[in-house]
Amino acid sequence: MPLPVPFENLRLPVIAAPMFIISNPELVIAQVRSGIVGSFPALNARPASQLDEWLHRICEETAGCAAPFAVNLIVHRTNSRLEEDLAACAKWKVPLVITSLGAREDVNAAVHDWGGKVLHDVIDNSFARKAIEKGADGLIAVAAGAGGHAGVQSPFALVQEIREWFSGPLALSGAIACGRSILAAQAMGADFAYMGSPWIATPEANAAEGYKQAIVESHASDIIYSNLFTGVHGNYLRPSILAAGMDPDDLPDGDKSQMDFGSGGSSAAKAWKDIWGAGQGIGAIKAIEPVADRVKALLAQYQAAKAELRSRTGMG
Repeated sequence: MPLPVPFENLRLPVIAAPMFIISNPELVIAQVRSGIVGSFPALNARPASQLDEWLHRICEETAGCAAPFAVNLIVHRTNSRLEEDLAACAKWKVPLVITSLGAREDVNAAVHDWGGKVLHDVIDNSFARKAIEKGADGLIAVAAGAGGHAGVQSPFALVQEIREWFSGPLALSGAIACGRSILAAQAMGADFAYMGSPWIATPEANAAEGYKQAIVESHASDIIYSNLFTGVHGNYLRPSILAAGMDPDDLPDGDKSQMDFGSGGSSAAKAWKDIWGAGQGIGAIKAIEPVADRVKALLAQYQAAKAELRSRTGMG
């Protein structure tokens, strides 16, 4: 099935994942200008009235770019801003909306009314089916190793099950931080790599310098999977948990009933301000560098991986 128009002219098959606090207009604009999909959570614009200003700026500064931008909407019942944020997206006719933590027919219909497309993130095949049944245009398979809220299934298993019945746009998330991994995601059946952690270690990201440096210095073994901080399981950096005075190897279970995606976290140490999210692919990040340079490097790695694969297999 051909990809929707917004994806036709990407420089690299990458969607930059929306990251709470981290993703701001500077980061999104740099991503889009570099030829990949840039995105941010609507909740990053605080107060809510600031979302209109952000969308105005992003639309203005990315006009004419081949790549689109996306806004992430948390559709969980605790997000009291959803209707207001959806109205702002409608005003600016946001081309892509990424929905998380629930699939809603009314939200999908609203996006379609202004001509936008909806990608819904899922952690297993049953959620994927529900999302498409409720009108999502595409899926983001959040597999094991992804930064922030993540699933536990192997990307091989998750993509395989989804592709048995769904031929539409599919992105894969989970420890993707180099060009070779982008190609691997496509080889498994995904259309795009969904990448978050590499963008934290950029000058454009709204992250503390200590956070950026921790991304550079840490490896997969430094990632802790816990539901303590928001009530939903996610992947976090060990150094930030230690800095908050907790033992990363002996964390209590979180309380799912305390989920609150309007406030940014339910524990005394707030995710994502104090407890830093990251995926298992961070071992590939060796330096803090501008978005444009990172995309250029990823593209070179991706093209080299394709050439190497052709050489190994003898395929054109």
